[in-house]
Amino acid sequence: MGDQAGPDPTVSVRQDLRLLEAVGAHPDGASVEQLARAAELPELTARRLLHELARDGYLDELDDGAFALHERGPRLLTADDGLASQERVRPLLSSLRDRLSAAVYLTLYDEGEIRVLEIVDSPRAPRVNVWVSFQEAGHATALGKSVLRELDPEARANYLSRHALADLTPRTITRREELLRELDAAPSGPMSMDRGEYSRGTTCAAVPVYNGDQIGSIGISFRSDRMYRTTEVRARLLESALRVTRRLTLPEC
Repeated sequence: MGDQAGPDPTVSVRQDLRLLEAVGAHPDGASVEQLARAAELPELTARRLLHELARDGYLDELDDGAFALHERGPRLLTADDGLASQERVRPLLSSLRDRLSAAVYLTLYDEGEIRVLEIVDSPRAPRVNVWVSFQEAGHATALGKSVLRELDPEARANYLSRHALADLTPRTITRREELLRELDAAPSGPMSMDRGEYSRGTTCAAVPVYNGDQIGSIGISFRSDRMYRTTEVRARLLESALRVTRRLTLPEC
């Protein structure tokens, strides 16, 4: 399909932070035009992001159309907020599960390993049978490939030097050169796929998320005989990835 690339979550979050800094300099609120100039962003981009930040509870939109920091005030996340962060993103994962009727997964690359932080499923959207740890199957899952694709060459080589490309199904990529070609040749989407590479009869799709400088991924799994439009899946995943990245990265209200 001729799908168009979606927004890069890291770019949008950096723009969000610049807007939050600009809003913070105006305790009584500021107009879209003022904030766009202060953040050095096009007015249309600033307007869209300001409305999204207001929708997600970071800002208040005033009666005159100006924006101000949410009245409860921001609190910066600390290293001890991991559990709280997961609580903040779980509703977003549940929403994605319900919209796509598919189990949803969230990972982060932590200390050289791809770790699953959350799996949100339901009887109508069951999770894949985790018969091999995702930490040992980064090469065979969309979640893992999404993370590996974003790592710099040194970090990627380090990961692959410590993890065998185990043969999990007849579709699993087990040659390092082939895996690297797939990672480097992936379209600018940025969506990674695995079609029965981890579990027979299961398809997975994933896109990157970020917790500050830490890379992760959000993805879904579903039976391969179900029909999904790639454009719809990618759009929903990218929208959720941006909102999850904001919840992990931006000041909490």
